[in-house]
Amino acid sequence: MTTALVGQKAPVFDLESTSSSPEGVTSRARLDDFRGQWLIVVFYPRDFSLVCPTELISLSDRFDDFESQGARIIGISTDSIVSHTRWINLPRNQGGVSGLRFPLASDDSGEISRAFGVYQEANNAALRGLFIIDPNGVIQYQVVHNMSVGRRADEILRVLSAIQTGGLCGENWTQEAPAMIDPTQELGPGRVISHYRIEDVIGSGTFSTVYRAHDLTLDRDVALKIFKNTDTSRNRLALNEARAAASLNHINIGTIFAVDDAEGVSMIAMEYLKGKTLADYVAQGAQSVEWVARITHQVAKGVGAAHSRGLVHGDLKPANIIVADNGLVKILDFGLSRRENAANPFAIDPDATVDRSEFEPSGISGTPSYLSPEQAAGENASTQSDVFALGAIVYELLTGRKAFPGKNLLQVLNEIARVDPDKLGGEVPAPFDDLIRCALAVDPEERGLCMHEISNLFPGAICPLEAAEV
Repeated sequence: MTTALVGQKAPVFDLESTSSSPEGVTSRARLDDFRGQWLIVVFYPRDFSLVCPTELISLSDRFDDFESQGARIIGISTDSIVSHTRWINLPRNQGGVSGLRFPLASDDSGEISRAFGVYQEANNAALRGLFIIDPNGVIQYQVVHNMSVGRRADEILRVLSAIQTGGLCGENWTQEAPAMIDPTQELGPGRVISHYRIEDVIGSGTFSTVYRAHDLTLDRDVALKIFKNTDTSRNRLALNEARAAASLNHINIGTIFAVDDAEGVSMIAMEYLKGKTLADYVAQGAQSVEWVARITHQVAKGVGAAHSRGLVHGDLKPANIIVADNGLVKILDFGLSRRENAANPFAIDPDATVDRSEFEPSGISGTPSYLSPEQAAGENASTQSDVFALGAIVYELLTGRKAFPGKNLLQVLNEIARVDPDKLGGEVPAPFDDLIRCALAVDPEERGLCMHEISNLFPGAICPLEAAEV
């Protein structure tokens, strides 16, 4: 029989058990009865043993604490239900556990104890096994004690709380003074996480750090995005969006190789690219018309391919677009960046990603300098939002100036609300002038260009490598 392990579904059980009903009445204890709740399964050797009453009574006395954390308790041993019933009705001063607030189930055949890997054949009894099972029926923690060693309710509650945080909790972690481990502070060159060896830091933001790492399984370099565990719900959302983006397969989109939360760390393994971001080029000033045409064509093709799959980027900006050493453009972070936010939305760097949903009901997400008017108003990003962002990027590449140069969030949002597409279009050469006038229209319905049409504005701009791939 396969032994239960952490990360696997708990063995199904349906056992006769004691009940809170009057003496002599028994019940059934089924794993399915606890679905949707955390469950503490406590195996113990024998009724009437010397250690068992002390630990079971201690767990019962902390029953309300377990319940406040959404957890139930069940005790299981190989004694008969008759023995259980007699024991649970015996006063505590006589060695019984009267008043116990959770059921004791009888596994007299030892079948369930064997399934959980705690059965001791020589004694026909279970060892002191402890299993914490999550609401989906998956074992998240297990430990087996010697039959003469009891368990402390405080430690079980501490471990339960730590698991429920979803973060990395060191040995001294407590719910009262949480100090979760930040993986980005612990990782450095030479350290290995999952099957990735960290080589160097590529970049760092408020909620994640990107490393150059070596995949030890596939023997290749990857860009490894590690989240800081400061907000586990945001991390889970980012991982879900990355899984959706991983379905994209286009020459102008950075490939997502894997989405993982091994070892309690949320991470995304992506294609590692050598080159410079458009932010690096913008810092050098205005770029040539021919070069911008090649970039615009490739960006539009990549984003257009995502749009055809029903995926919107939502945070298109120079820092998310890299130009490889061979001239090939790669778009990064589909669905990832826009979930990162700042503690003070009104003092935010206009080039940093923001999610203001925490600060007001409408909320905005994206990078302020490249937000569309509808995103700035709190609406969800759309394909036309990406068109607006590309227009702002193209203007910046051609002029060396931001379309919305405000120094803080409020200034930028005010400039976006009062954008004058005709004025900005008049500051760039043809055919970019018409592109800017259309892409930066305030009303998304007036942005009469899709990404496919934008790429076709520059038919001769295909880079040699892209032409070969096509």
